[in-house]
Amino acid sequence: MIARSVVLALSALTLAACNAGPSPRDRYGRFLQPVAQPSKVVATELAFARAAQEDGQWTAFLDYAADGALIFGRNGAIEAKPWLKTLEDPAQAVSWQPHRLWSSCDGSLAVTQGAFEDPEGQVGTFNTVWQRQRDGDYKYVFDFGFPQDVKPEAPELIQTAVAACEKTVDVGEPDSAIPLKLSRDGSLAWGFQLVGEGERHYVVWLATEAGWEQVVSIAQPAGAAE
Repeated sequence: MIARSVVLALSALTLAACNAGPSPRDRYGRFLQPVAQPSKVVATELAFARAAQEDGQWTAFLDYAADGALIFGRNGAIEAKPWLKTLEDPAQAVSWQPHRLWSSCDGSLAVTQGAFEDPEGQVGTFNTVWQRQRDGDYKYVFDFGFPQDVKPEAPELIQTAVAACEKTVDVGEPDSAIPLKLSRDGSLAWGFQLVGEGERHYVVWLATEAGWEQVVSIAQPAGAAE
């Protein structure tokens, strides 16, 4: 499945401001500024990983899931919350750590990618899509992981990228064969698809000053273990 945990030194991350239309309000009724918050997303990811160790793996996955969140398994995407409520926490949780993060300019959406390791020693890569909630906190709306023979190497510092805040009018949407979901400001896009006999595809696009850049492209073979 998916996992993470480990405390990493975080570099100072600059908040990028951009225009995005009406802002939601936080839990105290204050307007949320439409700015990218990569450091807050990373902090949430690390807190999620820590909660899995301290509170239980599936308890943490349930607590950090947004309403309608999806987990992308071998047979397709399933709604996370109803499924997670049927599970008991394992005695030992999976651990994970984020390696990379991409954020929309307005901070409404961010995606993370990193490495996980389960108690039996299986390693792999996880991908998570985070959406800012009305109270300003982030919860995941999509989670997808797959095993690998070798654990992905961690960078010295978590790598972050924020979408361009002033896109030209002709940027439009990414040219993708996979249906995409966009951030509120249209500067970050992601999508997934089950192909053929069960091959899982997952993509992420980031708007840059030069146009759209595909920053993640995964095609996981059908029948691969989780």
